[in-house]
Amino acid sequence: MPAGELTIRATAMPADTNPYGGVFGGWLMAQMALGAGSLASRVGKGKAVVVAATDFAFPGAMAVGDELSVYCDVLATGTTSLTIAAEAIARERNGEATQTVARGTFRFVLLDEDGRPRAVAGSNN
Repeated sequence: MPAGELTIRATAMPADTNPYGGVFGGWLMAQMALGAGSLASRVGKGKAVVVAATDFAFPGAMAVGDELSVYCDVLATGTTSLTIAAEAIARERNGEATQTVARGTFRFVLLDEDGRPRAVAGSNN
């Protein structure tokens, strides 16, 4: 199993493909950002916005109809930020075979009601 918790699950549809017929890497990144953002908001107990996305790799490919599962894990907690690793796993539509199709890291900043950075609860930084 990948590190972290399952944060999102989606099925790749025909509209999610690139001009070559494969699932578009941008769609994968968007799903990963949604999953990481969900974890950041939950851990941060409020609004969290992505300020950086780095270290992306696409070691596999997925097809239309495959199920995507995104697993996320908090790597680091800063004064006002959370760094979250995301791993995307595809499961073939008509079976149980899985493969990692993408990995990346997201940094989120927590914001208060006025849109200014706020401290992560319990942060000692």
